[in-house]
Amino acid sequence: MLDKVVIANRGEIALRVLRACHTLGIRTVAVHSTVDRNLKHVAMADEAVCIGPAPAAESYLNIPRIIAAAEVTDAQAIHPGYGFLSERADFAEQVEKSGFIFIGPTAEVIRLMGDKVEAIKAMKAAGVPCVPGSDGPLPDDPAECVKIARRIGYPVIIKAAGGGGGRGMRVVHTEAHVANAVVMTRQEAKAAFGNDQVYMEKFLEHPRHVEIQVLADGQGNAIHLGERDCSMQRRHQKVVEEAPAPGITPEQRAAIGKVCVEACLRIGYRGAGTFEFLYEDGRFYFIEMNTRIQVEHPVTEFITGVDLVREQLLIAAGEKLSIRQSDIEIDGHAIECRINAEDPDTFMPCPGLVKLFHAPGGPGVRVDTHLYSGYRIPPNYDSMIGKLIVHGRDRATAIARMQLALAEMVVEGIKSNLPLQQRILADSGFQQGGMNIHYLEKRIAEQREKAIGLG
Repeated sequence: MLDKVVIANRGEIALRVLRACHTLGIRTVAVHSTVDRNLKHVAMADEAVCIGPAPAAESYLNIPRIIAAAEVTDAQAIHPGYGFLSERADFAEQVEKSGFIFIGPTAEVIRLMGDKVEAIKAMKAAGVPCVPGSDGPLPDDPAECVKIARRIGYPVIIKAAGGGGGRGMRVVHTEAHVANAVVMTRQEAKAAFGNDQVYMEKFLEHPRHVEIQVLADGQGNAIHLGERDCSMQRRHQKVVEEAPAPGITPEQRAAIGKVCVEACLRIGYRGAGTFEFLYEDGRFYFIEMNTRIQVEHPVTEFITGVDLVREQLLIAAGEKLSIRQSDIEIDGHAIECRINAEDPDTFMPCPGLVKLFHAPGGPGVRVDTHLYSGYRIPPNYDSMIGKLIVHGRDRATAIARMQLALAEMVVEGIKSNLPLQQRILADSGFQQGGMNIHYLEKRIAEQREKAIGLG
């Protein structure tokens, strides 16, 4: 077993990792910026090391300082959480070269899956269904790009090979706009990701976002833990997630899950990971793989009973998977609402002093957050301040529990998106289930036009 782990992150995920470590008897080191010295996990950790000022580039993205913190505290391993350095192959590589264990996949696998063009090639070779596309980076010749678009069929979407988080993509509906869209996406990709390589795919007009959770030990064993539906999105950012995905049959789950497991074994995957798909007309189309723990992992934990972060730690310690595919059973339904410090109508971030915080409770309710009354939310990082997760025997029960939990949750002193989440849970389309990835944005637009709530 690992003896001491550096948690190279902040907020709710850092607290989540700390709790998993402590249940296994692993000591923890919290690294933090100057503005984060009052975070809950910093107070709870066995040791704490300040690694720099508030800007992430000088602290949470500063690889030498994080590795130095591991050295001075005699830690064995580093857990990256999600975001920040979690999917940076060079970070994983430097961690391992410095003699520490990176709690995640190898640098080679992160690099492979981080390049969307190479990832698609690898998934096609592994038999994973993919969206029809350019089968590689687009050429510089505009005429050739137009030919590729004709072959695929309009509408198409231009994507950055090194992109992510909804950035570096443009939808093109007509031939006249192809060349300009390619140029603009190249420029954006170069500025945002340092890589101007772009590729083209068929743009699915009404897809859902369905993802498969996997665990693999890198020693020839891998399993899947079912699917999640993450179709409630705004600007390509997930707002509400649930598991299992409405309308996915056990047969579909088993088939796509098996394909993902086989892909894990083929690429030598290690740790927790997620295969993300667009789902339309009963078919799955691979879009990317996240080589880390996901924000929405608690819904999978609720319906399977598997502690995914605990499994990450055990795998990093060199243990083989103790869970077999036959051990995984889907129990009930779970929903997660992301709670953000932002205006629920304009979506502007709202950092500041939390005068009062009250977490909801009751059967099947879980709150993952670093908030407490008197905590001051800094303006330097992502606006997500917590996650509210509920579980019920079926989807209707889970929705009812989430509505009650949202009404019971109190965050005073700042604005939050709690009112938006309440409108989503009351919306007839959401309650029906199976809405596509454009549904929420259309409803928000309608709300603005009519100046009334969703539903």
